[in-house]
Amino acid sequence: MIAPRLHNMPASLDVLRGAKEIADFLNTTPARIYRLHRERRIRTFMEGATICARKATLMADIERQEATK
Repeated sequence: MIAPRLHNMPASLDVLRGAKEIADFLNTTPARIYRLHRERRIRTFMEGATICARKATLMADIERQEATK
């Protein structure tokens, strides 16, 4: 599957807010997102007390991982 190109997406549409949104995007659970965030194994940032991530960043990380296999 070819990953969608999200680099030109407006920032307001690119940001996933909350562990549930990030988990839904990555097809995993919020608990796993919290763990990955805590272990700094996923590139996230905080808006107040809310975990956030950019879709483009997550997709770029996935593409980089696929390229190294």
